[in-house]
Amino acid sequence: AWSREQHYISQTWARKRTDEDPCFAFRRIRVDIWDVIFGSRPEPKTNTSHPLAAFSAPSSSRTSLTLNRLRQVPTRIYASISGSIGSVDTTKDSTAAPKEGTRRQRPSASVSLVALGCPKNTVDAEVMLGDLQRQGYSIVRDPDDADVVIVNTCAFIEDAKQESIDAVIEAGKLKDRSAKALLVTGCLAQRYAEELSTALPEVDAIVGFENYGEIPGEIARILAKNPNLAGEDALGTVSVGLPTVPFRDERDRVRLGPTHYAYLRVAEGCDHNCTFCAIPGFRGKFRSKGFEAILEEARQLVRGGAREINLIAEDTNQWGTDFGPRDARRLPDLLEALSEIEELRWVRLLYCYPSYFDDKLIDTIARLDKVVKYIDIPLQHSATSVLTRMQRPGEAHTAKLLTKLRERIPDLVLRTTFISGFPGETAEEFDHLRKFARTFGFERGGVFAYSEEDGTPAALMEDQVDPEVRMSRQMRLQRGFQKRSEAWSDAQIGRHVDVLIDRMDMDAMTAIGRSYADAPDIDNEVMIPGVIVPFTPGMVVRCEVTGVNGVDLVGKVVEEAS
Repeated sequence: AWSREQHYISQTWARKRTDEDPCFAFRRIRVDIWDVIFGSRPEPKTNTSHPLAAFSAPSSSRTSLTLNRLRQVPTRIYASISGSIGSVDTTKDSTAAPKEGTRRQRPSASVSLVALGCPKNTVDAEVMLGDLQRQGYSIVRDPDDADVVIVNTCAFIEDAKQESIDAVIEAGKLKDRSAKALLVTGCLAQRYAEELSTALPEVDAIVGFENYGEIPGEIARILAKNPNLAGEDALGTVSVGLPTVPFRDERDRVRLGPTHYAYLRVAEGCDHNCTFCAIPGFRGKFRSKGFEAILEEARQLVRGGAREINLIAEDTNQWGTDFGPRDARRLPDLLEALSEIEELRWVRLLYCYPSYFDDKLIDTIARLDKVVKYIDIPLQHSATSVLTRMQRPGEAHTAKLLTKLRERIPDLVLRTTFISGFPGETAEEFDHLRKFARTFGFERGGVFAYSEEDGTPAALMEDQVDPEVRMSRQMRLQRGFQKRSEAWSDAQIGRHVDVLIDRMDMDAMTAIGRSYADAPDIDNEVMIPGVIVPFTPGMVVRCEVTGVNGVDLVGKVVEEAS
């Protein structure tokens, strides 16, 4: 499922694709490669268009307007082979736009990056580009104009792996035309490095997390071998290393995507043993980023235009618990410090775990104006029997926590994620999950159909649920989330809300933004029609909610922008 940004991307791909240009043709799976890496062959594809182009424009019906946004799928594309999606900071791009019918005059070594995956992967990509830029490489939008293409991959679930392999194969085709080197990074590289090296000889280097700082040097070595034939005569080098690595300086990034909001990683890795999840195996043990490093990174992002900072980690609210007696600061202290940054308007908590909410954290969220009253807590399920098989906190603990959050934080918006069709899930357990969702009335939510992941205990469990049943249950849960989201939106009519402007639709003279209740990329929007003078992304305006379009709010400005 894709957000509105991904729908825009699909239309961009569709417009730019030509039959003569194989770079924009449908990214076909090479099933032999899939067999080598994953040991199973996907269903053959019959569609002849690019997969992104298969997503149609939202219709006027409430269901089709919101269904895609109710699924929180991690493979979000921030830059793509078809070119930048308003992503790379053009003030840092030293190449000028070419005249029609001519190619750009490239510098001695230019780099383009294809960024796949979750916000944590996006931060990795931005830091990589920052390293390269400091080393004198030119960052360009379009991979077709680059000497070097980097594909930063995702390996969260099967669909993400497939998307990543497709992107690597398509980027490899550029070596027949323009690119001199192809590198693969990200979670797929960390997890399947040797298999990728064997199956994809067009890849010059596969680099894991521990060696991200060496990418500029690795590129120089590849190009020095033979700038015209790099990587064609031998398997690519593999430089992966350990998954648990210290934090690098993440302040100086080349931003992908809008600059008025940013993702700030406060921790990495995970110490939990959820039976369905492979992430600890390739992202490593949990470790918190230092307090001062986070604050300086936040200040840098704000200086670069960020008005909203979204805190991310595998378990964001676990931040600081690994400091021990040497440092007693925890997430409430970090939220206090972030709130003192003058130009910052919103701080948002994403990817929280149900075990780390103490009274101090809850009271801090409720008290601080800049901390939006929105908490994302992926719960995965509600039935104690299923949670036991998942090795997750039980229903009683979760229900007590959700009740406390509702009581102590006024106007709280809760977002969660569930898994449908986990091994052994019975009809009764699924009904329990649906009732639980109705009882606690999550304003935002997403559902994954269970996917067997290599090396996880759940993949070996008996009583695997039929894939069609998983999908059917996923759709039923999504409809429940949609109804709750519709009811919440209807209840906002007549209220005044602050809206952070994301973009302008000048054809419709409409400003499009978000309220505190909506995280970027995955949630709903606020539309402000009748805007004659364009609003700048990052402006905050006070609006009265006058109507609802699907689940999106419609408003009129009642207070000047700030």
